[in-house]
Amino acid sequence: MRFLVFLFLVFGTALQAQERRYSHCIALAEATPGMSYVHLASFRDPVERNSVRIRYLDHSAFLIQTEGGLSVVTDYTGYIGNVDFLPDVVTMNHGHSSHWTPVPDPAIPHVLRGWGEFGKGIEHHVDLGEMLVRNVSTDIRSGFGMETKGNSIFVFEVAGLCIGHLGHLHHEPDAAQYAALGRLDVVMAAVDGGMTLDHQTMMTVMRRLKSSIVIPMHWFGRGTLDSFLIGMSEDFAIVDEGVNDLEVSLRSLPDRPTIIVLQPKFLSEP
Repeated sequence: MRFLVFLFLVFGTALQAQERRYSHCIALAEATPGMSYVHLASFRDPVERNSVRIRYLDHSAFLIQTEGGLSVVTDYTGYIGNVDFLPDVVTMNHGHSSHWTPVPDPAIPHVLRGWGEFGKGIEHHVDLGEMLVRNVSTDIRSGFGMETKGNSIFVFEVAGLCIGHLGHLHHEPDAAQYAALGRLDVVMAAVDGGMTLDHQTMMTVMRRLKSSIVIPMHWFGRGTLDSFLIGMSEDFAIVDEGVNDLEVSLRSLPDRPTIIVLQPKFLSEP
C-alpha cells in the first residue's frame, strides 16, 4: 500500500507539472466601474500595484509593463527609441516589415513570432509567472492570396487583466477564434480602414469583443482615426487627451466601453 501511495505522489506530481497554466481570460467576468486609468509616467518609473502600464510607441508597437518589472513590446521592429532598454518579451507579425524584424536582439529572452511554416501557424503559451502570453492564429492576405494562420492575435494575461493585440488582422475572427480569445478587457485594434480590416468590419469586431478599453493603432493621420471614432461614438465613450500612455487595473476599468486614443512616441530618457 505504501508503495502505491508513493507511485501516486511521484507520478501525480509529474503530471501536474506538465499541465498548462489556466487561462483566466477564457471565462466570464465583469469589469469593476471606475475611470481613473490615464497615467503620465516615465517608462523607467515603477508601475502601480496590481496595474499595467501600456505605452504607444509607433504604428502597432506598444510597450506593456507590469508591477513586477516585466516588459513586452508588441509588433517589434528592432527599434523602440534611442534608449538602453531591452524588453523581456517581443511579439511580431509578418503582414509587413513594419511589424517584425528578421534580426531581433539575441539578448531578448522571449522572441515570439506570430507565424510558423507557411499555412501551419504557430502556438505560444509562455508562462512568465506574473504574466501569461498566448496567441490565437488568424489568416492574412499575401502574394499567394491568403496565408492560413499567418498572423497572430497575442493575449497578455497579467494583474487579472486580459489584454489583446489584434496584430495585422485581415478578417473577422470566426466563432472558434472568438472563443479562444476569451474575455479581452483591453484591446489594441488597427483602424487604418483598409490595409487591415475595413472600418465597418473592425467596428463589428469591437462590438463583439465588448472590451472595456479599445486603443486604436495602425492609423495614418487623423482622417482614418476620426472616421473610426465617429463610427463608434454611439457605443463607446471617447477619451482623447494627447497622452501616449495609460495605467490600468481591474478596479479602474470603465463601466462603459471606452476608446482611449494614445499618441505614438518612441522611448526617450526624461
